[in-house]
This record gives sequence, structure tokens and C-alpha cells, in this order.
Amino acid sequence: MKLVTFTHQGKTRIGALVTRDGQERVVDLPAADPSLPDDMIALLAGGDGLLTRAQQAASTATTVALADVRLLPPIPRPGKIICIGLNYRDHARETGQPIPQYPIVFSKYANTVIAHGDNIVLPRVTDQVDYEAELGFVIGKRARYVKAADALEYVAGYLPVNDVSARDYQTRISQWTMGKTFDTFAPMGPALVTRDEVPNAGNLRISLTVNGETLQDSNTNELIFGIPQLVEALSEVMTLEPGDVVSTGTPPGVGMARKPQRYLRPGETVSVSIEGVGTLSNPVVAE
Repeated sequence: MKLVTFTHQGKTRIGALVTRDGQERVVDLPAADPSLPDDMIALLAGGDGLLTRAQQAASTATTVALADVRLLPPIPRPGKIICIGLNYRDHARETGQPIPQYPIVFSKYANTVIAHGDNIVLPRVTDQVDYEAELGFVIGKRARYVKAADALEYVAGYLPVNDVSARDYQTRISQWTMGKTFDTFAPMGPALVTRDEVPNAGNLRISLTVNGETLQDSNTNELIFGIPQLVEALSEVMTLEPGDVVSTGTPPGVGMARKPQRYLRPGETVSVSIEGVGTLSNPVVAE
């Protein structure tokens, strides 16, 4: 199931993307089944029972044309956005850095989150804004001290993420936070694809284009720490809650590592595509 948050006729709702007669359309899930919540985190927190009811509603309910709604981020304000740095072997080779022995973790905040189709805004204080295609996963139930062997039971699903980064701010100090947390620097979506539709998240093609030019092209089988290992490591430290987003790192081809360096410019469109998960596209504009 492809879960979305959207606005229609002035109301914010949660829904499912479905294909009817060859066209993508949206099911308003609480309208189809009033027992369902109208908030994505509440739906995920309800566990398999609510997701099963949502699946049943999506299969039979009336739909709205995708063009008639505005997609929001699937989880508009995640409680936590946890990002993993230097987590692709081929990206580590590209940057000349050693393979990490433990996940490199940093955070973004809710101010960074935008939807598929929203503008990435280039701040006026930097001209070194970079792109990073990433596979994100979303926590589906409370997780603490979870072992890798059991980790996928705690994953609700997957979504494309663009870990937009201002490289000059990122490298000013040892902590990356300032370069990662400008407004609009975490596009994600368009949908949260539930785990049952992605049988092996550790073997997915991931790519990124800018104005149609492919700049990143790899596979999640290059991940140093896979999703089970990340859930185990993170849940040793913090309680993961439904709706938390973990972004698993980027493959090679980032603008900072290119010769010459290649940063985002106003008027461009950047797209992250992940096999079986979807394509996230965002125009780039000046502040």
C-alpha cells in the first residue's frame, strides 16, 4: 500500500495511492472507513490491525484524481529525523574516507520537511547546496533494544528522501547539523510504501537526476549498515516511535565530490528514484 497525506477541498487527510483504469488516484481513508484515524502517525501506531483495515478500504472505496489533491509529506512533522552519514561503500571510496565501524548519526528537524513537488529553497547565505539521494524507512511501532534479527517487524515502510546539504555550513565544525537543517532541506515522499510491498530493501536501485542528467546511480546493496543493523544500533540509545524517519545515507556522485564541484542552481529540478519505492521530484528556487 502507498500511504499519503494530502489536502483536498481545504482539509488535510490521509489516504492511499491506487491505480484505477491506468491512472493514479487517491483514496481518502477516513472517509472510506470512519474508524480509521486522520493522522499518519496515529495510523501507524495502530499496528497491523489498522493497516489491514486501511488496505481493505483502499481496495473498494471511491477515489479522487491525483491532480485534484495536493500531496503533503507522508509524515508532515516526524518526531525524529535520524540520518546516517557515509553509509555506502562506494561513497566512502569516492570521498577517500575509511569504512565506518559504527553508524555515523546526525539529525534533521521538522522545519526541513517538504513534499514531492515542493520547492527546495537555496538560502541566500550559501552557494554550496548539494543533493543526496537516500532510502528512508519509517518506524511503525515503539522500538527499544531491538535486535537486528527482529528489526524489520518495527519498520512500517519506505520512502525516498533527499538529504539536501549546505556543504560550507556542514564543514565549518565537526558536527554537521547546521549544514543539514536549513528550511526545505528534507524533501520526502511522495508516498510511504508499506514494508510488504518491498520484499528486499537491501537490494534496490537508487538514483538521482538533476534536469534529467543522472548524477547518482547505485544500489542499496552497497549499504555498510543495513536497515536491521541501524534499528539495532539506534534502539540501543533511544526509543524509536511510530512515524520516526531514518534516512540511510547516500551513494556516490554528490556534487561536493565532483571535479569540478557541482551544486544546485535555481531553475533546476532534482529527482530521487528508488526501485519499488517511487520518485521524489522537487524544483530548486532561490530564496
